[in-house]
Amino acid sequence: MRQGFDSYHWNDEQENPAGGCTNGVGFTISWQNGPLGRGADRREPNGAFVEDIIAAARDRLDYYQRSKFNCDENADAIRLLSEALVALDSRTKSRERRAVEGTHAL
Repeated sequence: MRQGFDSYHWNDEQENPAGGCTNGVGFTISWQNGPLGRGADRREPNGAFVEDIIAAARDRLDYYQRSKFNCDENADAIRLLSEALVALDSRTKSRERRAVEGTHAL
């Protein structure tokens, strides 16, 4: 049975997505607050990115697949999480080509 979770998402003064937290039994995620910037203005991350959380969930399922608990459903979930990561990587590459990655520019 799913335990559920609570999420709190914040916007900055311009109504852009900012940080937030997602909490559930056994986990707390502090989301990245603000863009990282570009070039000389680039900053270190201060929170988690969706890609990292998806990759962590995929890693856990990979672990199950190397155990006696391997199954077709885990394999399907791993495939779908991998597809999500490909889609998000494509978004990042597109933003890099347009020189807007690390900013709030569309």
